[in-house]
Amino acid sequence: MTVEMPALERTEAMAQRAPASRLRRYARPLLGLVLPIGLAALWELVVWIATTGPHGLPQPVWDWILWLGKNARLVPPPSKVFATITELVRSGELSRHIAATLTRVAAGFVLGVVAGTILGAISGYWGLARRLLDPTVQALRAIPSIAWVPLFILWLGIFETSKIALIAVGVFFPVYLGVMGAILSVDRKIVEVGRTFRLSGFAMIRRILLPAVLPAYVVALRVGLGLGWMFVVAAEFMGASEGLGYLLIDGQQLGKPAQILAAIVIFAILGKTTDWLIEIATAPLLRWQDAFGRQEGTA
Repeated sequence: MTVEMPALERTEAMAQRAPASRLRRYARPLLGLVLPIGLAALWELVVWIATTGPHGLPQPVWDWILWLGKNARLVPPPSKVFATITELVRSGELSRHIAATLTRVAAGFVLGVVAGTILGAISGYWGLARRLLDPTVQALRAIPSIAWVPLFILWLGIFETSKIALIAVGVFFPVYLGVMGAILSVDRKIVEVGRTFRLSGFAMIRRILLPAVLPAYVVALRVGLGLGWMFVVAAEFMGASEGLGYLLIDGQQLGKPAQILAAIVIFAILGKTTDWLIEIATAPLLRWQDAFGRQEGTA
């Protein structure tokens, strides 16, 4: 009986800790909403006070709020931005624009990842290829995204091909640099151990290089996706008739700041959602990591 009691007590303690652990796991992502919701509520309150009166506030504070309230037309409150989004949803425009932008980002992301992964792996694994290829790639990486626009229009036309190519260029460079840098930073001692065990080239890549490169590769994918969302705006400036970038241009030309902010908010939501999907999809590949961040996240 005395032998079974500690095991029983441990089982009960684990059962009691499980709901609290699950609650913390579900509540932790909600902390990321505190800052944007708090800022939105603060701006809404400032605009409301500016339009209804000082409410006994000190004169310096009221002057500051009144100055901000005068700019409410250019920076509308969240309620007006939300009303604009709701109107776009009801008219069916929003789904059409989101679908067009998502399609372009997805196609450009896939092309950029494939090219960046292949060339980055070649440059990282083969010294001669790195000396031949890397200087040119690094020089091209310094070219601003907007500088590619007229060239792609001349080469590929003004339709979807040029837009996807521009997004692929934005995704390519961080993926290429991340893969090459990760391969070059693999611990030499681990590689020597593989050679000691006479691993073949494929076995060396599968059992040593690939696990060592994966964490940096995931980060490169996330950075490349972020740049893909940035480049899609420049891409949709190239004569697009639909897409979130088109909403930005349309709002600027027609003097609709609420529409511009609505497009920006949707960009932010879509960008964070796709980044989160990559994080979830690659999490099973990184379970072997005993890193500080993972330990902190499970605490």
